[in-house]
Amino acid sequence: MVRKSASDQPLLLGNQLCFAIYSTAHAFNRFYKPLLDRLGLTYPQYLVMMVLWEQDGLSVKEIGERLFLDSGTLTPLLKRMETAGLVKRSRSTEDERQVIIALTPQGEGLKEKARSLPLSILAASECSVAELAALKKEVEALRDKLNAALAEKVEV
Repeated sequence: MVRKSASDQPLLLGNQLCFAIYSTAHAFNRFYKPLLDRLGLTYPQYLVMMVLWEQDGLSVKEIGERLFLDSGTLTPLLKRMETAGLVKRSRSTEDERQVIIALTPQGEGLKEKARSLPLSILAASECSVAELAALKKEVEALRDKLNAALAEKVEV
């Protein structure tokens, strides 16, 4: 076995915050999958549903801004959701270039069935609500700093 030098420490996979976050996101997805399968949703569809349960009748652009997704990613997802009867897509009356996404009664009905999902995550994490809220706040702050740094690089 080759001994790693101190200068190699920053390059070790186990020392990478990005890998810890990536692998945690993967664990979340694996945990959510059987729960979401019961609802007939994929994880990205669940995210869209949460946005619409919070505020129905949003444009594709508004949903994309909330989820940090571009319309090229969202459009096929929303088309599949429409085919499944969860949402309805229609052109805005003010600006027909905008597509408005609204919940169908079936999509609205899933909200009640989805209420237990956050509680399942809470139980599986073995963390308190306060601990998870603090962790969420820290991760969001990191995300915002990285997005700001990216925006600065693009502007240069």
